[in-house]
Amino acid sequence: MPRDILHLSTGELTPVEPREKRPEWLRAKLPSGPNYRELKQLMRSNNLNTVCEEAHCPNIGDCWERRTATFMILGSVCTRSCGFCAIDTGKPPVYDVLEPGRVAAAVAHLGLRHVVVTSVARDELPDGGAAIFARTIRAIHRRVPECSVEVLIPDFKGREASLHEVVSAGPEILNHNTETVPRLHRRVRVQAKYERTLELLARAKEMNPRMVTKSGIMVGLGERRDEVAQVLSDLRVARVDVLTVGQYLRPSKEHLPLERYYTPEEFAEIREEGLAMGFSHVESGPLVRSSYHADEQVQHLQREAV
Repeated sequence: MPRDILHLSTGELTPVEPREKRPEWLRAKLPSGPNYRELKQLMRSNNLNTVCEEAHCPNIGDCWERRTATFMILGSVCTRSCGFCAIDTGKPPVYDVLEPGRVAAAVAHLGLRHVVVTSVARDELPDGGAAIFARTIRAIHRRVPECSVEVLIPDFKGREASLHEVVSAGPEILNHNTETVPRLHRRVRVQAKYERTLELLARAKEMNPRMVTKSGIMVGLGERRDEVAQVLSDLRVARVDVLTVGQYLRPSKEHLPLERYYTPEEFAEIREEGLAMGFSHVESGPLVRSSYHADEQVQHLQREAV
Protein backbone atom coordinates (compact mmCIF):
# COMPACT_ATOMS: atom_id res chain seq x y z
CA MET A 1 0.00 0.00 0.00
CA PRO A 2 1.52 3.37 -0.99
CA ARG A 3 2.31 5.93 1.69
CA ASP A 4 2.10 9.71 1.59
CA ILE A 5 4.97 12.15 2.08
CA LEU A 6 4.32 14.69 4.87
CA HIS A 7 5.75 18.16 4.20
CA LEU A 8 6.58 19.57 7.65
CA SER A 9 6.63 23.17 6.42
CA THR A 10 3.08 23.10 5.10
CA GLY A 11 1.52 20.09 6.79
CA GLU A 12 0.37 18.86 3.36
CA LEU A 13 0.42 15.27 2.17
CA THR A 14 1.77 14.34 -1.26
CA PRO A 15 0.63 10.92 -2.52
CA VAL A 16 3.31 8.56 -3.75
CA GLU A 17 2.56 6.15 -6.61
CA PRO A 18 3.03 2.40 -6.12
CA ARG A 19 6.64 1.41 -6.74
CA GLU A 20 5.78 -1.55 -8.96
CA LYS A 21 5.94 -0.98 -12.69
CA ARG A 22 2.85 -1.21 -14.85
CA PRO A 23 2.09 -4.93 -15.23
CA GLU A 24 2.37 -6.76 -18.53
CA TRP A 25 -1.40 -7.16 -18.78
CA LEU A 26 -1.80 -3.37 -18.93
CA ARG A 27 0.19 -2.87 -22.10
CA ALA A 28 -2.11 -1.59 -24.83
CA LYS A 29 -1.66 -1.64 -28.59
CA LEU A 30 0.05 1.48 -29.95
CA PRO A 31 -2.13 3.59 -32.30
CA SER A 32 -1.27 2.68 -35.89
CA GLY A 33 -2.66 1.13 -39.04
CA PRO A 34 -4.71 2.35 -42.01
CA ASN A 35 -8.08 2.29 -40.22
CA TYR A 36 -6.68 4.32 -37.33
CA ARG A 37 -5.25 6.94 -39.69
CA GLU A 38 -8.45 7.13 -41.76
CA LEU A 39 -10.64 7.54 -38.69
CA LYS A 40 -8.39 10.25 -37.26
CA GLN A 41 -8.51 12.17 -40.53
CA LEU A 42 -12.30 11.80 -40.65
CA MET A 43 -12.67 13.25 -37.16
CA ARG A 44 -10.42 16.22 -37.93
CA SER A 45 -12.03 17.01 -41.30
CA ASN A 46 -15.52 16.98 -39.74
CA ASN A 47 -14.49 18.97 -36.65
CA LEU A 48 -15.55 16.13 -34.35
CA ASN A 49 -14.21 15.11 -30.95
CA THR A 50 -13.76 11.64 -29.50
CA VAL A 51 -13.49 10.69 -25.86
CA CYS A 52 -10.87 8.19 -27.02
CA GLU A 53 -8.46 11.06 -27.62
CA GLU A 54 -9.57 13.59 -25.01
CA ALA A 55 -9.57 11.10 -22.12
CA HIS A 56 -6.30 9.42 -23.22
CA CYS A 57 -7.98 6.03 -23.53
CA PRO A 58 -5.42 3.18 -23.63
CA ASN A 59 -7.57 1.26 -26.13
CA ILE A 60 -7.54 3.85 -28.92
CA GLY A 61 -5.20 1.79 -31.10
CA ASP A 62 -7.28 -1.37 -30.74
CA CYS A 63 -10.70 0.25 -31.14
CA TRP A 64 -9.88 2.62 -33.99
CA GLU A 65 -8.23 -0.10 -36.00
CA ARG A 66 -11.49 -2.07 -35.54
CA ARG A 67 -13.32 1.05 -36.85
CA THR A 68 -15.09 1.77 -33.58
CA ALA A 69 -14.94 5.07 -31.70
CA THR A 70 -16.87 7.02 -29.09
CA PHE A 71 -18.01 10.40 -30.37
CA MET A 72 -17.87 13.21 -27.82
CA ILE A 73 -20.41 15.94 -28.51
CA LEU A 74 -20.86 19.41 -26.99
CA GLY A 75 -17.19 20.32 -27.23
CA SER A 76 -14.03 19.18 -25.44
CA VAL A 77 -14.10 21.41 -22.33
CA CYS A 78 -15.95 20.14 -19.25
CA THR A 79 -17.60 22.19 -16.52
CA ARG A 80 -16.62 19.58 -13.91
CA SER A 81 -13.26 18.66 -12.40
CA CYS A 82 -13.36 14.95 -11.61
CA GLY A 83 -10.14 13.78 -9.99
CA PHE A 84 -9.58 10.90 -12.40
CA CYS A 85 -10.38 12.49 -15.78
CA ALA A 86 -7.94 13.90 -18.35
CA ILE A 87 -10.53 16.04 -20.17
CA ASP A 88 -9.94 19.80 -19.85
CA THR A 89 -11.98 21.70 -17.26
CA GLY A 90 -13.12 25.27 -17.83
CA LYS A 91 -15.76 27.42 -19.47
CA PRO A 92 -16.95 25.64 -22.63
CA PRO A 93 -17.54 27.58 -25.85
CA VAL A 94 -20.96 27.87 -27.46
CA TYR A 95 -21.96 24.46 -28.79
CA ASP A 96 -22.50 23.73 -32.46
CA VAL A 97 -26.16 23.03 -33.33
CA LEU A 98 -25.06 21.34 -36.58
CA GLU A 99 -22.91 18.77 -34.77
CA PRO A 100 -25.59 16.01 -34.68
CA GLY A 101 -25.70 15.96 -38.49
CA ARG A 102 -21.92 15.70 -38.76
CA VAL A 103 -21.83 12.81 -36.29
CA ALA A 104 -24.52 10.98 -38.29
CA ALA A 105 -22.58 11.58 -41.52
CA ALA A 106 -19.42 10.15 -39.95
CA VAL A 107 -21.32 7.09 -38.72
CA ALA A 108 -22.66 6.54 -42.24
CA HIS A 109 -19.19 7.00 -43.78
CA LEU A 110 -17.71 4.43 -41.41
CA GLY A 111 -20.56 1.99 -42.01
CA LEU A 112 -21.07 1.46 -38.27
CA ARG A 113 -23.65 -0.97 -36.90
CA HIS A 114 -23.27 0.38 -33.36
CA VAL A 115 -22.10 3.79 -32.19
CA VAL A 116 -21.38 5.28 -28.77
CA VAL A 117 -22.05 8.98 -28.15
CA THR A 118 -20.94 10.76 -25.00
CA SER A 119 -20.28 14.35 -23.94
CA VAL A 120 -18.50 16.57 -21.51
CA ALA A 121 -20.63 17.87 -18.63
CA ARG A 122 -22.33 21.13 -19.62
CA ASP A 123 -23.78 22.25 -16.30
CA GLU A 124 -24.10 25.83 -17.54
CA LEU A 125 -26.81 24.83 -20.03
CA PRO A 126 -30.42 24.79 -18.78
CA ASP A 127 -30.90 21.20 -19.98
CA GLY A 128 -27.30 20.05 -19.51
CA GLY A 129 -27.04 19.35 -23.24
CA ALA A 130 -29.93 16.86 -23.38
CA ALA A 131 -31.41 18.42 -26.53
CA ILE A 132 -28.19 17.90 -28.50
CA PHE A 133 -28.02 14.29 -27.30
CA ALA A 134 -31.60 13.75 -28.51
CA ARG A 135 -30.93 15.38 -31.88
CA THR A 136 -27.79 13.27 -32.36
CA ILE A 137 -29.64 10.03 -31.59
CA ARG A 138 -32.41 10.87 -34.04
CA ALA A 139 -29.96 12.06 -36.72
CA ILE A 140 -28.07 8.75 -36.59
CA HIS A 141 -31.24 6.69 -36.70
CA ARG A 142 -32.50 8.66 -39.71
CA ARG A 143 -29.20 8.46 -41.59
CA VAL A 144 -28.27 4.87 -40.65
CA PRO A 145 -31.47 3.06 -39.52
CA GLU A 146 -29.67 -0.23 -39.00
CA CYS A 147 -27.19 1.34 -36.55
CA SER A 148 -27.88 1.00 -32.82
CA VAL A 149 -27.02 3.98 -30.62
CA GLU A 150 -25.49 3.89 -27.15
CA VAL A 151 -25.29 7.12 -25.15
CA LEU A 152 -22.99 7.70 -22.19
CA ILE A 153 -24.63 10.65 -20.48
CA PRO A 154 -23.82 13.02 -17.60
CA ASP A 155 -26.24 13.24 -14.68
CA PHE A 156 -27.85 16.51 -15.89
CA LYS A 157 -27.77 17.59 -12.22
CA GLY A 158 -30.70 15.28 -11.62
CA ARG A 159 -33.07 17.05 -14.03
CA GLU A 160 -35.76 14.49 -14.84
CA ALA A 161 -36.93 16.47 -17.90
CA SER A 162 -33.43 16.27 -19.42
CA LEU A 163 -33.23 12.52 -18.89
CA HIS A 164 -36.71 12.10 -20.37
CA GLU A 165 -35.67 14.04 -23.49
CA VAL A 166 -32.75 11.68 -24.09
CA VAL A 167 -34.72 8.51 -23.38
CA SER A 168 -37.57 9.68 -25.63
CA ALA A 169 -35.14 9.92 -28.55
CA GLY A 170 -34.87 6.12 -28.46
CA PRO A 171 -31.26 5.10 -27.76
CA GLU A 172 -30.83 1.34 -27.68
CA ILE A 173 -28.46 1.60 -24.69
CA LEU A 174 -28.24 4.30 -22.01
CA ASN A 175 -25.05 4.38 -19.97
CA HIS A 176 -24.19 6.50 -16.95
CA ASN A 177 -21.08 5.61 -15.00
CA THR A 178 -20.99 5.19 -11.23
CA GLU A 179 -17.16 5.38 -11.31
CA THR A 180 -16.38 4.44 -7.68
CA VAL A 181 -17.69 3.39 -4.28
CA PRO A 182 -19.71 5.77 -2.06
CA ARG A 183 -16.87 6.33 0.44
CA LEU A 184 -14.59 7.72 -2.29
CA HIS A 185 -17.26 9.49 -4.31
CA ARG A 186 -16.75 13.00 -2.97
CA ARG A 187 -13.03 12.85 -3.78
CA VAL A 188 -13.33 11.12 -7.17
CA ARG A 189 -16.44 12.86 -8.56
CA VAL A 190 -16.42 16.26 -6.90
CA GLN A 191 -19.64 17.65 -8.40
CA ALA A 192 -21.56 14.36 -8.59
CA LYS A 193 -23.57 12.32 -6.10
CA TYR A 194 -23.71 8.54 -5.75
CA GLU A 195 -27.43 8.56 -4.93
CA ARG A 196 -28.16 10.78 -7.93
CA THR A 197 -26.42 8.29 -10.22
CA LEU A 198 -28.50 5.39 -8.92
CA GLU A 199 -31.68 7.44 -9.21
CA LEU A 200 -30.91 8.39 -12.82
CA LEU A 201 -30.34 4.77 -13.81
CA ALA A 202 -33.51 3.60 -12.08
CA ARG A 203 -35.58 6.40 -13.66
CA ALA A 204 -34.23 5.63 -17.12
CA LYS A 205 -35.35 2.01 -16.82
CA GLU A 206 -38.77 3.11 -15.59
CA MET A 207 -39.14 5.50 -18.55
CA ASN A 208 -38.34 2.72 -21.04
CA PRO A 209 -38.17 -0.80 -19.56
CA ARG A 210 -37.06 -2.25 -22.93
CA MET A 211 -34.02 0.02 -23.17
CA VAL A 212 -30.73 -1.50 -22.01
CA THR A 213 -29.13 0.40 -19.11
CA LYS A 214 -25.46 0.27 -18.35
CA SER A 215 -22.96 1.57 -15.80
CA GLY A 216 -19.29 1.18 -14.98
CA ILE A 217 -16.75 1.56 -12.20
CA MET A 218 -12.98 1.93 -11.89
CA VAL A 219 -10.89 0.01 -9.37
CA GLY A 220 -7.50 0.81 -7.91
CA LEU A 221 -8.45 4.05 -6.13
CA GLY A 222 -8.39 2.59 -2.62
CA GLU A 223 -11.78 0.87 -2.51
CA ARG A 224 -12.32 -2.40 -0.65
CA ARG A 225 -13.72 -5.49 -2.33
CA ASP A 226 -16.79 -5.49 -0.09
CA GLU A 227 -17.46 -1.91 -1.21
CA VAL A 228 -17.25 -2.98 -4.86
CA ALA A 229 -19.75 -5.75 -4.14
CA GLN A 230 -22.12 -3.23 -2.57
CA VAL A 231 -21.97 -1.00 -5.66
CA LEU A 232 -22.80 -3.97 -7.87
CA SER A 233 -25.73 -4.81 -5.62
CA ASP A 234 -26.98 -1.20 -5.70
CA LEU A 235 -26.81 -1.16 -9.51
CA ARG A 236 -28.85 -4.35 -9.72
CA VAL A 237 -31.48 -2.80 -7.45
CA ALA A 238 -31.60 0.04 -10.00
CA ARG A 239 -32.16 -2.66 -12.67
CA VAL A 240 -28.94 -1.96 -14.56
CA ASP A 241 -28.38 -4.57 -17.28
CA VAL A 242 -24.71 -4.19 -18.31
CA LEU A 243 -21.68 -3.57 -16.10
CA THR A 244 -18.13 -2.54 -17.00
CA VAL A 245 -15.21 -2.74 -14.57
CA GLY A 246 -11.73 -1.45 -15.43
CA GLN A 247 -8.41 -0.48 -13.88
CA TYR A 248 -7.90 3.19 -12.96
CA LEU A 249 -4.79 4.59 -14.64
CA ARG A 250 -3.54 7.98 -13.45
CA PRO A 251 -3.49 10.44 -16.39
CA SER A 252 -0.93 12.77 -14.74
CA LYS A 253 0.58 13.74 -11.40
CA GLU A 254 -2.21 16.28 -10.98
CA HIS A 255 -4.83 13.52 -10.88
CA LEU A 256 -5.79 11.14 -8.09
CA PRO A 257 -3.06 8.71 -7.07
CA LEU A 258 -3.20 5.07 -8.06
CA GLU A 259 -3.44 2.84 -5.00
CA ARG A 260 -2.89 -0.56 -6.62
CA TYR A 261 -3.24 -2.69 -9.73
CA TYR A 262 -5.87 -5.42 -9.81
CA THR A 263 -4.84 -8.72 -11.37
CA PRO A 264 -6.69 -10.37 -14.28
CA GLU A 265 -7.81 -13.03 -11.83
CA GLU A 266 -9.45 -10.41 -9.60
CA PHE A 267 -11.25 -8.91 -12.59
CA ALA A 268 -12.49 -12.38 -13.49
CA GLU A 269 -13.81 -12.84 -9.94
CA ILE A 270 -15.69 -9.52 -10.13
CA ARG A 271 -17.16 -10.58 -13.47
CA GLU A 272 -18.44 -13.85 -12.02
CA GLU A 273 -19.80 -12.00 -9.00
CA GLY A 274 -21.69 -9.59 -11.26
CA LEU A 275 -23.16 -12.35 -13.41
CA ALA A 276 -24.29 -14.19 -10.29
CA MET A 277 -26.13 -11.03 -9.20
CA GLY A 278 -28.08 -11.00 -12.45
CA PHE A 279 -26.34 -8.59 -14.82
CA SER A 280 -27.03 -9.57 -18.43
CA HIS A 281 -23.43 -8.86 -19.39
CA VAL A 282 -20.27 -7.96 -17.45
CA GLU A 283 -17.14 -6.62 -19.13
CA SER A 284 -14.40 -6.77 -16.49
CA GLY A 285 -10.68 -6.44 -17.18
CA PRO A 286 -7.61 -4.22 -16.74
CA LEU A 287 -8.13 -2.22 -19.94
CA VAL A 288 -11.93 -2.18 -19.92
CA ARG A 289 -13.52 1.25 -20.35
CA SER A 290 -17.16 2.34 -20.70
CA SER A 291 -17.38 1.74 -24.44
CA TYR A 292 -14.74 -1.00 -24.73
CA HIS A 293 -16.03 -3.59 -27.23
CA ALA A 294 -19.49 -1.99 -26.97
CA ASP A 295 -20.41 -3.39 -30.37
CA GLU A 296 -19.70 -6.93 -29.16
CA GLN A 297 -21.79 -6.31 -26.03
CA VAL A 298 -24.76 -5.40 -28.24
CA GLN A 299 -24.31 -8.58 -30.28
CA HIS A 300 -24.19 -10.61 -27.08
CA LEU A 301 -27.39 -9.02 -25.76
CA GLN A 302 -29.14 -9.58 -29.09
CA ARG A 303 -28.20 -13.28 -29.04
CA GLU A 304 -29.47 -13.56 -25.46
CA ALA A 305 -32.80 -12.01 -26.48
CA VAL A 306 -33.42 -14.56 -29.24
